[in-house]
Amino acid sequence: MPTKRIISVVPSQTELLFDLGLDNEIVGITKFCIHPAEKVIGKTVVGGTKTLHLDRIHDLKPDFILANKEENTREQIEELQRHYPVHVTDVNTVAESLAMIREVGESVGRKAEAEQLAKRINASFQTIKSPGYSSDLSVAYFIWRKPYRVAAGQTFIHSMLELAGFQNAFGDQSRYPEVNGTDLKTARPDLVFLSSEPYPFSKKQVAELQEICPDTRVMLVDGEIFSWYGSRLLKAAEYIRHLRHTIGLL
Repeated sequence: MPTKRIISVVPSQTELLFDLGLDNEIVGITKFCIHPAEKVIGKTVVGGTKTLHLDRIHDLKPDFILANKEENTREQIEELQRHYPVHVTDVNTVAESLAMIREVGESVGRKAEAEQLAKRINASFQTIKSPGYSSDLSVAYFIWRKPYRVAAGQTFIHSMLELAGFQNAFGDQSRYPEVNGTDLKTARPDLVFLSSEPYPFSKKQVAELQEICPDTRVMLVDGEIFSWYGSRLLKAAEYIRHLRHTIGLL
């Protein structure tokens, strides 16, 4: 049976569903689901990714819910699974993101569209790779402030940094460890990337981190490019090329 009433509780996967042509089938989204802007307007908001309003979800009577192991809370998803078909994704690498796109496409009756999308993304990634593409530049990728947290190994961001040709300065650690100024000085990254999400870093924090590491280049980067693992990946290759050019890598 084709899905007719879909709720997505993950922003990057919400965008994916719209890009698969499911505008009418999507009935519920989270408050963080902001893309595509012209299409999310009017959809029922069922809370935040980790603070879902289950009563609103029940009112919508979905026949399919799309969730994610990392972005949603286990307790709420398990409760929803008692009532509805819930597809829980688990994406930690670029390869897994392409597999997820195909898997979700098949689950919602958009197998052909998802296959085409995955192929387009993969083809775009091939255009940014060339002999000598990978650099020795190490990056500390910050996702949070107070306390500082970075994206380390075993994360999708780590995989995206590798795709972009960088070394993760905290790649020997796992997930999202808390770090301080001493940790940063010890790691001695060549670059510090301050993500636009989940914490909205600004130029003020650029100066803050620059003071800790005066010899390191500190930059603001688009967190959606590095952490959204759905159809937004179509924009990744062009962004990475521009970023590398800004840094001085051709």
